[in-house]
Amino acid sequence: MRKSRLSLFKSTSMLISVVGIIMIISTIVVVAYVGYSMVSSGITNEISSGTQYDELAQLKAEYSNLTVQFDSIKATYYAGSADDIQTYNDARIELTRAASAIENVQSALDAGKPSNEVDSRIEFAKQKLQIATNAYNNL
Repeated sequence: MRKSRLSLFKSTSMLISVVGIIMIISTIVVVAYVGYSMVSSGITNEISSGTQYDELAQLKAEYSNLTVQFDSIKATYYAGSADDIQTYNDARIELTRAASAIENVQSALDAGKPSNEVDSRIEFAKQKLQIATNAYNNL
């Protein structure tokens, strides 16, 4: 009887040891996976925001060029009739809207907003800049 109890005790403690080792290994695997996911996500976000900063710089450059073009014809339109002034001011309002959209992109990047939200703001700013360009071309 004592041998069977001793044998049962040995097998039970061996089983508990094996289960404990399996639990420790699985915990290490889960922690490693979570750590890898966090690092991978962080790298992806940094890469994404890098290209977003490049797109923002491009938007700002296009806006700056368009502002110079608007300023170069301002005197011509302000020397004209009230309709000319109104036409110029309407086009200039579109330029102001584009500036606001570009500032919105900048604030999203500064606040660390998610990549998809920043991308949608960039697309919106591109649309507004295109509308302002079309308004200038129609002057």
